[in-house]
Amino acid sequence: MLRKNRLFTPGPTPLLPAAQTAMASFTAHHRTADFRALFQRVLADMKEFIGTKNDVLVQACSGTGVMEASVSNLTSPGDKVLVLTAGKFGERWTGLAKAFGCNVDVLSAPYGETFSLEDIRARITPDVRAVFVQATESSTGARHDVRGIAKIVRANGDDTLLVVDAITGLGTTHFDVDGWGVDVIIGGSQKALMIPPGLAYCAVSERAWRRMDTTTSPRYYFDLRKERKSAAKGESAYTPATSLFAALGAALGFVRGMGNGDLAKGREALVDNAELCAEMTRAGAQALGLKLYAASPAAALTAICSPEGIDSGMIVKEFRETFDAVVANGQGEMKGQLFRIAHIGYYDYLDTIGILGALEHVLGRVTGKTVAYGAAVRAAQEVYARGLSKRQLVGA
Repeated sequence: MLRKNRLFTPGPTPLLPAAQTAMASFTAHHRTADFRALFQRVLADMKEFIGTKNDVLVQACSGTGVMEASVSNLTSPGDKVLVLTAGKFGERWTGLAKAFGCNVDVLSAPYGETFSLEDIRARITPDVRAVFVQATESSTGARHDVRGIAKIVRANGDDTLLVVDAITGLGTTHFDVDGWGVDVIIGGSQKALMIPPGLAYCAVSERAWRRMDTTTSPRYYFDLRKERKSAAKGESAYTPATSLFAALGAALGFVRGMGNGDLAKGREALVDNAELCAEMTRAGAQALGLKLYAASPAAALTAICSPEGIDSGMIVKEFRETFDAVVANGQGEMKGQLFRIAHIGYYDYLDTIGILGALEHVLGRVTGKTVAYGAAVRAAQEVYARGLSKRQLVGA
């Protein structure tokens, strides 16, 4: 049987062919007019992709690099900060804040769950300098209520900043960054933007820029003020990942095409696509008797509990060995308990139908039980048909 390698992981995600071509053919030096034109166009388009009027910076690093930058630029040693954590990436905020000497108050929710807004409200006191949270906790597939959290933070005044890791949230979740009052929102190139790892980006509010004038944590490469000053001249402060910028430009062009020339509409279409693929996947998994892990599931990925007595590593292995499809195991204490199927970026209806058809065979092989072939696919088809009907009604 012919096998094609396919990624169904929440990052890196499948690469956009046009971005691969752009990346492979790009040769311009980063201190030339040609690259400055690309650089400035990409930064302008990134504002549309994020949906903000705030300055956007793109750095050569992973998403964790800009997470660190948000801590080092916005806090001083001894500052009280609130970390909202319900998974492995929420725990990363705790580690970063402690590394820069912050006084860290941690509000935890069990893995797979999200936070009570009342509990958050009780923890945000006037001396809290920043709140750090994920939009999507990709280790568990849970979505957090960024809008509700932002409302609470903004009610506490301008001295409390809200920093959102939306590395898997951007392109899979509808945000009103400026309207809600998010101070820093962070994304990564290897997610919804469909290009390789290596770039991370953020939109930064004026409140956050003002804070940087008074904070004392050490920073050098990740000095966002230095990067902002260079960006205003059409350059990066240090050597940029030039070929990745070319790929990013192509990816943004693809998203613009999804909106028939309107990048903002393309972004909305990209999010809607992820939402539909996620809903199809959830329906398919449940039709096979599988349980969803997250109480408030995200559109970026679906976390599915392994059947009782079955290590999810067996499921991951069977996907790879039989279909050359890569799905993600659980992380940390969740390893062996769940597997994760992504819908972020360059995924479509056929990818979703295909992975659910494969899941039917995988489940039968690892459990040794009879599976009703077509059950998952049928459930997904019904979700798609309902969505198509709604779109036709809107168009009419």
